[in-house]
Amino acid sequence: MALMTEMLENRPGGPRTPDPRLLAECLRACAECAQVCNACADACLAEEMVADLADCIRIDLDCAGICATTSAVLSRTGTTGPATASLLHACIAACAACAEECQQHASMHQHCRICAEACRRCLNACEKLLLSLG
Repeated sequence: MALMTEMLENRPGGPRTPDPRLLAECLRACAECAQVCNACADACLAEEMVADLADCIRIDLDCAGICATTSAVLSRTGTTGPATASLLHACIAACAACAEECQQHASMHQHCRICAEACRRCLNACEKLLLSLG
């Protein structure tokens, strides 16, 4: 996170956010969540009862895509972009849905427990950034 904060603070014209540390934390959480959700979907595909995990796989992949997009756009626009609030709301919703779905399987599949945790972290980081925008 230190490098991302440093990058945000040293952008020509200054950071495009009132709090570069909150933005950097959100970017890190979104990128990590995207990776974890993709890995969870892959792990679900390797389970014996894969058909029982079809909804989980779909939600994992949706969350991964939304988190990756949120991270990519916010790393370019900071919090000054026209879609910032909408992206954060979408990311929060996707992470909430994924955390809820994965939590249902967490006692049987450690990858789902890990994914639910990553989603909750990302949701919290997005909420903090959104609140900081006023």
